[in-house]
Amino acid sequence: MSTTVFCRKYQQELPALPFPPLPGKQGQEIQATVSKQAWEEWQSLQTRLINEKHLNMLEPEARAYLMDQMQRFLNNEATDQAEGYVPPTQA
Repeated sequence: MSTTVFCRKYQQELPALPFPPLPGKQGQEIQATVSKQAWEEWQSLQTRLINEKHLNMLEPEARAYLMDQMQRFLNNEATDQAEGYVPPTQA
């Protein structure tokens, strides 16, 4: 695998993920089309959504919701946001 990929979120060459983040074909596709930066940003949003919306990851509906939000995020579509989240200020 190359050390960079053309990231579908940022539409530019960026550092690649070192390994597929999910099992199977979907993980391979993400590794080939999503940068490390975009994936890390998704993981941060995913954590906020799980915590703020009190998602139970044992429920298939919660997992399906997150997969939908992931695709939206990586395709630059509107995603749900965690209510009340205030990003840290940079000093």
